[in-house]
Amino acid sequence: MNQKEIKDTITTLKNGGVILYPTDTIWGIGCDATNPEAIKKIFKIKKRADNKAMISLVADKEQLKKITQLIPKFDITSVPTTIIYPSVKVIDKSLLVNGSAAIRIVQDKFCQKIISALKKPIVSTSANISGQNPPTQFSEITKEITDHVDYIVNLRKNEKRIKSSQIFKLISDGSMQKIR
Repeated sequence: MNQKEIKDTITTLKNGGVILYPTDTIWGIGCDATNPEAIKKIFKIKKRADNKAMISLVADKEQLKKITQLIPKFDITSVPTTIIYPSVKVIDKSLLVNGSAAIRIVQDKFCQKIISALKKPIVSTSANISGQNPPTQFSEITKEITDHVDYIVNLRKNEKRIKSSQIFKLISDGSMQKIR
């Protein structure tokens, strides 16, 4: 794995920047999920209503346990699975809807490395203007996006990425409701 890309990405995130990066699902726009100013930049870049939440990524179950105490009993890592957790801490309030946050344990090795090094969750939202179709590969990302992020990760730009994560809502009694 390219150590320069990891270092430059982490530096950008630590400095409050916004990155454009490949995830285990699609190309995403991201930032430190605890930095309200960086999160505002993403809402502005995407032209997204600030009452619409975004997903956050964590590196592993240990990091997830620092954010929420309610962890599902079934395997949430075999396929990309985003869970809406009813009660969270650490993540900035601008990413919450009624105290809930959408979080995924990412399976992508690059993402795991940057999240682990940052020691914080990162935002992951599709690399498109709100309301437009998400790009399936880097070449489909518009200049409207690429010109406004602080750093573009130079990895896997030729891969096609068409699968979004499945989404479940975790109910406080431990049951799950499928959203997507």
